[in-house]
Amino acid sequence: MSEILRVNVGLGERAYDVLVGSGALAAAGAELSERFPRGRAILVTDRHVAGLHLERVSDQLASLGLRVDPIIVEPGETSKSWAGLERVVDALLDRNVERSEAIIALGGGVIGDLTGFAAAVAKRGVDFIQIPTTLLAQVDSSVGGKTGINTRHGKNFAGAFHQPRLVIADRDLLATLPDRERRAGYAEIVKAALIGDAPLFDRLEAAGDRVLDGADLDAAVAAAIAFKARIVAEDEREGGVRALLNLGHTFGHAFEADAPKDAIRHGEAVAVGIALAFAYSAHRGDCPGTDADRVAAHLRAVGLPASPAELAHTDWDAASLVARMRDDKKNRDGRITLILARAIGDAWIDPAADEADLLAFMETQLS
Repeated sequence: MSEILRVNVGLGERAYDVLVGSGALAAAGAELSERFPRGRAILVTDRHVAGLHLERVSDQLASLGLRVDPIIVEPGETSKSWAGLERVVDALLDRNVERSEAIIALGGGVIGDLTGFAAAVAKRGVDFIQIPTTLLAQVDSSVGGKTGINTRHGKNFAGAFHQPRLVIADRDLLATLPDRERRAGYAEIVKAALIGDAPLFDRLEAAGDRVLDGADLDAAVAAAIAFKARIVAEDEREGGVRALLNLGHTFGHAFEADAPKDAIRHGEAVAVGIALAFAYSAHRGDCPGTDADRVAAHLRAVGLPASPAELAHTDWDAASLVARMRDDKKNRDGRITLILARAIGDAWIDPAADEADLLAFMETQLS
């Protein structure tokens, strides 16, 4: 077992820890035991993750005297729906879940979001614990309390802020993660550095591709989570600075929405979105072009795309992408909100981007 890193998300009475590193699940034994007074652990996962990790996690919990009662859903975004939410809530109620016990979310972002929302509404709120099995979920969706489902109006348009009681980011659970998924998850690590931690970006840049393995990865995950924890503690419900965490996402979500299903990964779209946010900032004269070049070079060095042409799907239309950006949840008063940069480690919120200029910029990026 490597050193377990502990990051606190400081939210007063609702504060919780994130345990990071190889063996974090085993290290969390005492903290897990106290969350299940009935001696059972209701666990939500998907069929794919169950085949990879359910037996191991069940054995670990059994060593604590806990019996696992799994709820298994189908993998993928289709489960993150009203119907999927109803199935999970009904399954919890069928098991007579009590407000004194916690629910475990074992999986990636879909499972964490779905389980967290179900926990928020079942019996007006029960606790839940995140055990993320993807790098993306470890550094992003498992921390911060955003839960939700997709609707016909868009991704995550229904949900609740419901903080977990504990997050276990065990590197051992990433062993089965395909290389493409691991690299896609890294986009959320570098994003944190680019928003407000220039020294962290310097370290990531110096480490290059080896940051994706071993203790280097643990340190990077913990640093990114610590940065996010500070933002969440200051602005839990995204009324102000928490919007900075969407660096690259307004661009990225547009690419995801316009791409065929499963053609690109969320982290790949975010990576391109980050590169475009810096390139657009440089285009406007807000950010040095050399910083935008450094960002793009680092993304490519770790195997991530840094331009629309480098995504697996390349049939893009600028007007369609900007229209998608117009529907972003951060927008106010009918204006597109963008997270832009003055420099590496200095992001800011532009609440009223010039749509005509943005369209012209996107057309140059797609030509």
